[in-house]
Amino acid sequence: MTNRIETDICVIGAGSGGLSVAAGAVQMGAKVVLIEGHLMGGDCLNFGCVPSKALIAAGKQAHLVRKGGFGVAPAEPEIDYAAAKDHVRSVIDTIAPVDSQERFEGLGCTVIRDYAKFISETEVQAGDTVIKARRFVIATGSRPFVPPIPGVEDVPYFTNETIFDLREKPDHLIVIGGGPIGMEMAQAHVRLGCKVTVLEGAKALGKDDPELAAIALERLRGEGIEIIEGAQASKISGSDGAITVETADGQSVTGTHLLMAVGRTPNLDKLNLEAAKIEYDRRGLKVDASLRTTNKRVYGAGDVAGPLQFTHVAGYHAGILIRQIALGLPAKTRDDHVPWATYTDPEIAQVGLTEAQAREKHGDALEVARFEYDENDRAIASGKTTGLIKVMIVKGRPIGASIVGAEAGELIGLWAYAIANKHKMGAVANMIAPYPTLGEINKRAAGAYFSPRLFESDLVKRIVRIVQKF
Repeated sequence: MTNRIETDICVIGAGSGGLSVAAGAVQMGAKVVLIEGHLMGGDCLNFGCVPSKALIAAGKQAHLVRKGGFGVAPAEPEIDYAAAKDHVRSVIDTIAPVDSQERFEGLGCTVIRDYAKFISETEVQAGDTVIKARRFVIATGSRPFVPPIPGVEDVPYFTNETIFDLREKPDHLIVIGGGPIGMEMAQAHVRLGCKVTVLEGAKALGKDDPELAAIALERLRGEGIEIIEGAQASKISGSDGAITVETADGQSVTGTHLLMAVGRTPNLDKLNLEAAKIEYDRRGLKVDASLRTTNKRVYGAGDVAGPLQFTHVAGYHAGILIRQIALGLPAKTRDDHVPWATYTDPEIAQVGLTEAQAREKHGDALEVARFEYDENDRAIASGKTTGLIKVMIVKGRPIGASIVGAEAGELIGLWAYAIANKHKMGAVANMIAPYPTLGEINKRAAGAYFSPRLFESDLVKRIVRIVQKF
């Protein structure tokens, strides 16, 4: 027997974007059906941001013991890899109630735990229930992309969806992919006592500013991670405990465990999008600036709706959609103020244009303000002097900021705010940062922009000399 539901909004996918849309819309008075075929909370809670940062924290603790300093003698830490994974699970379990089915049913949503597929332009089916809605939001997220490397199907390997279930510490972890996921997991594991080799087909951390990436990679290599760039995996062989990866240029690496971290692919294959006349490609849904698909009733959010696959972008998309589908207000996305961070140590963070992108777009109109961590008193006091900030400025307005160093992910927020609100550099320079904090780095970068205008200006000096006569 088929059940039928009619609703205002049907949200497909209970990850960051879908949950935010559902919570916002139902609390504003809309009737909402929320469909999830896998785990509530999506990738971020169960396999991505949350568990990875928890494991990074465990690795950092081991690193601090091993490193010592500040009058504390270094010691080789006793590492219980399974207990570190227990910490990961505890963190997930602590956050999970916020994303739970019970919470959303308590808010007033109808929650259906099954996979959804479109059966017409206005209906989806999930299990034995057909849902007809005025508007749909597809927020099904993405999954790890595993490239068709010869032999990969014959060996055991991990992705970010399975690595957190591993409870026996790898002796030698091979990571294919030198992007953020690969490098974060590489550093966490080397700090937890594993040998780690990273194979990257192009440049490690290749999407970040090369100057900043080089600083981070030097630290990562210094901690013992073998990073081989320009090493395109061409063949994988072996068995559990002895896996060999061969590269196109003839290199060969053998380890005990393999982690695939080469990118992600959108979860669209179960949705039967053709039935709803929704166009898509391998990168995701075809959406306009309002996140509307080729079916005017259907919108996308999060990883399926754009190239910036971050949890905070999914949340941003949700806000854009709430304005439209709940409040009936126009809203369009922009991406110039979207920040991102890679949580290696040191961290790398970016918002807006990199220096290379800004030079290509603005040429000689570009100014770059810089400030080094080793000139910040808090960084000196805490031994975190590796790093720098670069701010890209055109006509007095920041159009991009790049940071490598301690707490870069925290510091980048100020520049995302400035760019989002089209503030000028004077707004940051006027800020009073508490002393001593790493936050002063942002203010000092703004000061570096104004210093030549104040201290190297003949006009300013003439004015000062005139003033001093009175």
